[in-house]
This record gives sequence, C-alpha cells and structure tokens, in this order.
Amino acid sequence: MRMIPLFLVASAVPVLTGCLPMMAVSAASMAAQSAGGGKVSNSDLQPQARDACTAEAAKYGTVHVNVVEQHRVDQIIVWGIVDDGKESRSFECDYGTKITGFTLRQISR
Repeated sequence: MRMIPLFLVASAVPVLTGCLPMMAVSAASMAAQSAGGGKVSNSDLQPQARDACTAEAAKYGTVHVNVVEQHRVDQIIVWGIVDDGKESRSFECDYGTKITGFTLRQISR
C-alpha cells in the first residue's frame, strides 16, 4: 500500500519541476509590472492629440476630424479627411504624448 503514494509522488515530480519555475517567473513578472506602475493613460491628452494631428494633416489641405479614439491606454488615434481642392484623402494619426505615426490614404470612389 505504501508503494502507490510513493509512486504518485515520484511520477508528479517531473510535472512539478516544470510548473513551479514557470509559476515563479510569472509571479516575478507580475510583481515587476505592478512595481513599475505599468502604462499610464493619456486620455486627458485627447484635445492635444486632435490639435497636433490636425496641424500635421493641414500640410495636405483642409482638415475635417471624424473621430478621436482612445485606442489603448497609452495611444490615441485621430481619423479624418483632408481635402486639397483636387481630391479628398483620409488620414490616421497615432498619438502617445506626441505624434508617433501619420498615414494618408487615397479614398476609392
């Protein structure tokens, strides 16, 4: 009878040696993230994002902003249309604490 519990413990050792280190690494990672504060929301910067992206888009014509959206905790995306009198194009502007990306696209008709 004593052999069955000993066998169960012995057979569980390889599984536990794989799981326990991974659990320790996961716990350490979560502790480091919470100690570092993680990402801070920039949602209060939406007016600045709109203004900065409008200024960037104005290089290409008259600007109409359609949407200002908090895409991630630290990323605001501004979408809109720019018209130079010959054609209208859409734009997408990524903003963190400054413009991090700006894409201008043709509008298919």
